Amino acid sequence: MLYQIFETQRSIMEPFSDLAQAAAKLYSNPLNPMAQTPLAQRVSAGYALMHRLGKDYEKPEFGIKTVKVNRVDVAIHERIEIDKPFCELRRFKRFSDDAATLTQLKSQPVVLIVAPLSGHYATLLRDTVKTMLQDHKVYITDWKNARLVPLSEGEFHLDDYINYVQEFIRHLQATYGHCHVVSVCQPTVPVLAAVSLMSSRGEKTPLTMTMMGGPIDARKSPTSVNNLATNKSFEWFENNVIYRVPANFPGAGRRVYPGFLQYTGFVAMNPDRHANSHYDYFKDLIKGDDASAEAHRKFYDEYNAVLDMDADYYLETIQTVFQDFKLVNGTWDVKGVDGKVERVRPQDIKGTALMTVEGELDDISGSGQTRAAQDLCTGVPASVRKHLEVEGAGHYGIFSGRRWRDMVYPQLVKFILNHAPKTASKTPAPVKPRVEVKIAAKPAKKVVTKAVTKAAAKPVTKPAAKAVAKAESKTPAQAPVKAAAKTKPPVKTAWVQTAKKA
Repeated sequence: MLYQIFETQRSIMEPFSDLAQAAAKLYSNPLNPMAQTPLAQRVSAGYALMHRLGKDYEKPEFGIKTVKVNRVDVAIHERIEIDKPFCELRRFKRFSDDAATLTQLKSQPVVLIVAPLSGHYATLLRDTVKTMLQDHKVYITDWKNARLVPLSEGEFHLDDYINYVQEFIRHLQATYGHCHVVSVCQPTVPVLAAVSLMSSRGEKTPLTMTMMGGPIDARKSPTSVNNLATNKSFEWFENNVIYRVPANFPGAGRRVYPGFLQYTGFVAMNPDRHANSHYDYFKDLIKGDDASAEAHRKFYDEYNAVLDMDADYYLETIQTVFQDFKLVNGTWDVKGVDGKVERVRPQDIKGTALMTVEGELDDISGSGQTRAAQDLCTGVPASVRKHLEVEGAGHYGIFSGRRWRDMVYPQLVKFILNHAPKTASKTPAPVKPRVEVKIAAKPAKKVVTKAVTKAAAKPVTKPAAKAVAKAESKTPAQAPVKAAAKTKPPVKTAWVQTAKKA
């Protein structure tokens, strides 16, 4: 009933939101005499704010049209590689008419980015994808809004999530012979389970597995997110946050954790911060600061766009990850697509290099939660493990923004390159035993980029005309609430690999 009430209210507000948008444009149009009155700018700003507070936010686009590779603009074509009932494997295919650039693109490693299914869409990782496209072939899991999935498609469980990840890994391995996996936030747990199961069966596993800001062991440094999951019973979540999709959607009747409830949880944790942000937007419009106003719009277009999660998946994640801690306790059994139940054993992973990344000020996944994967994967040699703690970074800073680009990505691209096949680079850097050091606050981005570029470049061996005609080789929960920022923890040491200078 609550879901239906919300949809009714949204439908009533929609025409008023559109009217407010029209009024904002009317009072800001220089050809309108009313726009010349003293209070016109304030009236226009007020209507613009009203429009944004009342509008419905749809799924954003990735919108990545080009990236620069060695100062050459490379065109990006976004397409769906595999379409599953609850997820799309999305590929960002790169094209270039520069022969040398094209040869380099072909030789670069293949990366599967597993996006979180915890409230927001995969477009939250837009900056992650755009940055990685400079040096990798990139695929991403693009999870669907559960209210748009008909009941005829069946249920979606945490086990299905894991099976999807395994299928996508096998697809990339069959296409390219190998792949690397990067998981951000919530999917670190199911990705670790997927690779563990593949290793236990004797299947080929990814060359590297990078885990960023995820709740591998939610008992360590618990945040408000963790406390909510542990202080409330499984029955409480089932009775208070699960509703059926109304009749006006394709997924009518499906039990979901609605996006509007998740959004309410996001805002309720920091109401003052959001109120001040909207007031600043109002003042920016009055001052005519278009750049700041546009930055506000871009952020909230992404932040306010939320999706419904299937109830079975959500409730099982709460119980498995945040209440029973089945992964770290070694009691997690997963049902495969063939119906066979298997135990998740991270210690069976041997041929996959492991990198974990944490933000020093992460208020979603506390300090040590992601690093716990290092203790679970005992079969992975110490020489191919790496941990990075990013100074001054919060949860979003480790995969988006300046710290991601300047501090995390240079380390990640070197890690992947060090464990890529010999054909992926001209002179791959050898792996050395790990050494305990302090993470530098600002790695030299230009030097790293130059080194990677030099290592990845290969001389053209085919006629230019033939090379230009071809593109790349043939062939995307945590409890969704945001905690207030924690007190800054002490800087920790991290395991970092050393490599020869390229």
